[in-house]
Amino acid sequence: MIRSTLFLLALILTSQVQAQTPTELQRDIDKTVWKHFKQAFESSDGKALNDTYADDVLRVTPAGIDTAGVFKTDNLKSFEQSRGANSKISLDFWFDSRHTNATTSYEVGFFRITFTDGDGNANHNYGQFHIVLKKINGQWKITQDWDTTMLNGKEITAEDFARKSPAEF
Repeated sequence: MIRSTLFLLALILTSQVQAQTPTELQRDIDKTVWKHFKQAFESSDGKALNDTYADDVLRVTPAGIDTAGVFKTDNLKSFEQSRGANSKISLDFWFDSRHTNATTSYEVGFFRITFTDGDGNANHNYGQFHIVLKKINGQWKITQDWDTTMLNGKEITAEDFARKSPAEF
């Protein structure tokens, strides 16, 4: 009886020690997803970017809904073209809201993508994203990705993005 009680107590204490807080889980997501996402985007590595997504992913843009992963093929093509055009891509983003538990995270934020051509001319694009991540086989993966360049009927601008500093990984 005492032995089974001690065993049960040990299990409870071990599970409480191993449980991560939402902030700790978000730091894990930052290291294992967002850091790699940003690096892949900025190095025009479509395969590495696609690896941050789950196999079964819902991608939504103003152009429509993609449940077949067509955007992954488009990532490979567009980044290959980008590398061939001697252009540079910079991605900055910050989180407006993050809700995370042990298996799921819902993250909302704003992004700025800067395209710089071979002559040094820069073009900035701004938007808002809504991302769902799930822990799949022990790894965080993006399972839903929605973004837009419009908010409440108005285009998202540099002023909107400037409300917060970009996340650093």
